[in-house]
Amino acid sequence: MSSSTIDLGMPVSDGQVLLAAPRGYCAGVDRAVITVEKALDLYGPPVYVRKEIVHHKHVVNDLADRGAIFVEELDEVPAGSTVVFSAHGVSPAVHSEAAERDLKTIDATCPLVTKVHHEARRFAADDYQILLIGHAGHEEVEGTAGEAPGHITLVEHPEDVDDLEFPEGTRLSWLSQTTLSVDETMETVRRLREKFPHIEDPPSADICYATQNRQVAVKEIAKNADLVIVVGSANSSNSVRLVEVALEAGAKASYRIDDVTELKPEWLEGVTTVGVTSGASVPDNLVQDVLDMLQDHGIGDTQAVRTAEESLIFSLPQELRRDLKAAGKL
Repeated sequence: MSSSTIDLGMPVSDGQVLLAAPRGYCAGVDRAVITVEKALDLYGPPVYVRKEIVHHKHVVNDLADRGAIFVEELDEVPAGSTVVFSAHGVSPAVHSEAAERDLKTIDATCPLVTKVHHEARRFAADDYQILLIGHAGHEEVEGTAGEAPGHITLVEHPEDVDDLEFPEGTRLSWLSQTTLSVDETMETVRRLREKFPHIEDPPSADICYATQNRQVAVKEIAKNADLVIVVGSANSSNSVRLVEVALEAGAKASYRIDDVTELKPEWLEGVTTVGVTSGASVPDNLVQDVLDMLQDHGIGDTQAVRTAEESLIFSLPQELRRDLKAAGKL
């Protein structure tokens, strides 16, 4: 299987795989997964994790095999135990509950999500009503909303803006979940600005660099693909968005799969060019399995399509770094 970087201004040959880059693990996911791995090595199992550490079942299952115990809520964690908070963040109420139950906490919240939490607290302290663009029920949205009870109004879709009404003189601002479709979010923001010209923007964009980079890359491959395969779990917001972005960008078909076992051979009938990418919580070995299957079906000329370079690395949570240093492992 060959692999090289191509200019999509050139003709695309038949039997070709367009492999998006960047794809897969982002800095926040990498930090969260390593946090659980090092916690298991340092403290020994079991280490409890509230919610899925990241939204991919293979990652969660691998960590569970090593001794991580995933729980939905803290009342499932024995008092005095070690618990890791997922990359998606938690509300202050969860931190308080952990302290009340004498739990040793390690906060693996992605720093980019933490930034949104800070913005929510700042706006709420200045008595703004915050229009939070995001999906109801997502852990990240629940954590952010918990930072400013009484100040958050959830806006799920651009058309929801039409129904928003606030008393005259209400100070308004907007924030967003970090893993949304860039295009849809900016359409929502456009409508918010049109309806509420005085609305204030966050100091910097909330949608994370990795989400944006993966959407830009999938747009490029989708222009020339009969089919785009997105590796990622159904509860991964950024993975689901990649399918939507691929279709909007011109892919004739696009499907999300957890792994190669879900790739249906009939999808490949009449297909000559396949785009492949993966969500930000997906290890690259799962993408390689897809490439191997495509090669078995005669679609094996793999060309990387790179639209950005990523070099960001986040340091481990300070609680874990402190204990690793004390143990001489840092």
